[in-house]
Amino acid sequence: MTEQTTEQQEKSYRELHRPASEFDTRSDYLDHELQIMKPRRFGLNLPGRDFNFEWEDLVPAIAGTIGIIAMYSAVMMSWAEGLTQAWDHIQLGKEFAIEVSRVEMLLPALFFCVIASGFVNPRANLAGNHGPMIPLIGAIALAGAHPLALAILLGVFGLLLSYFKGGSRLVNLTGNGVAGGLLVFLGFSGAMSQIGNIQNWATGIVPDGGAAGDMGYVGLVVLAAVIVLYALLARLGKRWLAIPACATAGLVIALALGAGFDLKFETEMGLPNLNPVYWWGSTTEGWMLGLPNLQHFLASLPFAILAVAMWSPDFLGHRIFQELNYPKGTEKVLMDVDDTMTMCSIRQMVGTALGGGNITSSWGTYMIPAAIAKRPIPGGAILLGLLTMTVAILGSPMDVAVWPPVMRVALLVGVFLPLLEAGVQMIQDEKDAQAAGICVFAAAVTNPVLAWALTMLLDNNGLIGDKNRPSKLSKLDRIIIPASVLIICFAAMLAVGMLESKWGIPALL
Repeated sequence: MTEQTTEQQEKSYRELHRPASEFDTRSDYLDHELQIMKPRRFGLNLPGRDFNFEWEDLVPAIAGTIGIIAMYSAVMMSWAEGLTQAWDHIQLGKEFAIEVSRVEMLLPALFFCVIASGFVNPRANLAGNHGPMIPLIGAIALAGAHPLALAILLGVFGLLLSYFKGGSRLVNLTGNGVAGGLLVFLGFSGAMSQIGNIQNWATGIVPDGGAAGDMGYVGLVVLAAVIVLYALLARLGKRWLAIPACATAGLVIALALGAGFDLKFETEMGLPNLNPVYWWGSTTEGWMLGLPNLQHFLASLPFAILAVAMWSPDFLGHRIFQELNYPKGTEKVLMDVDDTMTMCSIRQMVGTALGGGNITSSWGTYMIPAAIAKRPIPGGAILLGLLTMTVAILGSPMDVAVWPPVMRVALLVGVFLPLLEAGVQMIQDEKDAQAAGICVFAAAVTNPVLAWALTMLLDNNGLIGDKNRPSKLSKLDRIIIPASVLIICFAAMLAVGMLESKWGIPALL
């Protein structure tokens, strides 16, 4: 056994590779592929020499593509609605959201899916979408934040955390109760928002010769079918299929019930505007915001802190999912949390500077099906990048992706229900329940950012939750870091008037 292990360590992937026909089962072949891979970290990894393409790579590639189209579209629609509401001179709608989504799906997909995770560092998971931040985008826009300022801050914080290996520290600072409460609040509020949006869409349909409200039942039927399908997938252990299966079901059911005339194919084949100056150069083109100023950075600061703080549990969860599905002896192909954080940080700044608006995190809708399909990162990453770029150029699939019974359903089953479930699972006992309850209450009174900072400070000092938790933490982790985060968040919110709507405190700047 020792000689065999030594032989595997010395020989290359190409030398150890054996055809699938030599194995008893397909699963055995896939296990062997994972065990013999030796990915080069920040080197050149080539198909055939360092990895192979398998048909199983299509599973995460297709699931990730559907998920990211819906999520990118939802992010950009949220930015469009929030900025239009926040600024008098801005009018942004569906056309803007689709064009910005196409920008995000072209160059960033090429650089960070195909090149970065496919060829340069297959241990870095793809940089995708930060699902938990989607319900906050409206609040971010109303707070006076700027997408480019948010991206710069988020990227800088992420690079610093990656350099100092700070991911595990942030995981320890946010206890299970606080994290669970935050996820429950975001998941529940987001799910209710998507359900309401589906119903508003259905009741707003005006059929030929009919009136608004005549087709309100369409939304109810779509939601009922999605609930049954999602429950069935969960029962069968196939929740990784939730996004493509439920989104397709929403599309088919809505068309079958006669809502198809509401689906408009308006996006033409071609390329979006890839000139960053168009998107950020003035207040009359692109985002219509111009370049960010100091107030924009102050307004973006608390949200950037929260986004990066929520990265670590997200990244670690994806790695653990690999560990649960991969066989023994596959440590070399598991995603590296710090490398993934580095790639996400760079992708956040580069993608937004090119004109995008995505808030980046580890790509869960890719990693979860990839882990279940027993595939490493690179093959599926390359296929996903190519699929995403193809869809962006074709254009018309984007119109389908932003149609409410597709986009809202994908967000519901791909982001908010998993968030809600994960939050409930993290609440394991009475102590966690207490911390989670206070976090949810604080989020309802203020907002999720301030609630997270406040309850983290209280939890780490034993004032809520586990009374023995302070003894496990250093003074730095217990007081200095949580208190500093709370002060920074509160000061930034106070400065930009984020507390005015609920507390009546006007902006100081």
